[in-house]
Amino acid sequence: MSGHSKWHTTKRHKAVIDAKRGKIFSVLAKEITLAARAGGGSPESNARLRTLMDKARASNMPSDNIKRAVQKGTGEIPGVIYEEIVYEGYAPGGVGLIVEVTTDNKNRAAAEVRQAFNDNGGNMAQTGAVSHSFLKKGQFLIGASQIGEDALMELVLEAGAEDVINNGDHFEVLSPIAAFDAISKALQEKSIKPESAELAYISSIPVPVGDAAVAKQVLELIDALESLDDVIEQHCEQGITLAAGEILNASSETGVHIESVAPGARVGADDRMDLRRQLP
Repeated sequence: MSGHSKWHTTKRHKAVIDAKRGKIFSVLAKEITLAARAGGGSPESNARLRTLMDKARASNMPSDNIKRAVQKGTGEIPGVIYEEIVYEGYAPGGVGLIVEVTTDNKNRAAAEVRQAFNDNGGNMAQTGAVSHSFLKKGQFLIGASQIGEDALMELVLEAGAEDVINNGDHFEVLSPIAAFDAISKALQEKSIKPESAELAYISSIPVPVGDAAVAKQVLELIDALESLDDVIEQHCEQGITLAAGEILNASSETGVHIESVAPGARVGADDRMDLRRQLP
């Protein structure tokens, strides 16, 4: 159930502390600019832009900031030219990571990402070394209070979705990339607002971590990458989650076993804090 940890991370983002708000606004502005450049500045015809603008408003990003980001993308006002780059690497314990970057200086971005890996016991990998373990798909997380499972399945499957997963308090919809816009439009027509809608890397090969010290190193590397201004997203093979959850205590032979209940789910700072408290 790859949306479990992502769902809780998304909800926690709504209550993010002021110290992190600047980073969130910066990330959203870059993504909005890129979405507007790729698909035009109209949210009615650009599903990705519409989703990002909704996400920005939910994060209390000022309307003027959103407008400027769109105008930079459409060329109405001058702005920095951003480039999207995907880096691959390994965290301690052989856990694969995909790091998505949006930057105006790829040399700086590459150096900072490499330094984060090197300083935290990881190493960069060649293109394709890690990504073969992931599938890029459309991922929508929808509160169960908005629509019933049967009605949602009928709606999104007709629009091209591959699967609908019931995770109790929310549904996760997975789709091919080509069906993302159609599903977004179908949801909008029914006034259904996803808590999250994006193209995500979903891990197909969970990697267990059987040592508490290694688990802490993995978390520290994720923290270091997340702190970089150019890093937009990161995806982890074992998608550290808590029970459905949560940390799973393994036998005394291995200490703590961090297993992917949610392969590919990203881990927010609050999740990592919860995780650390439970590690010996």
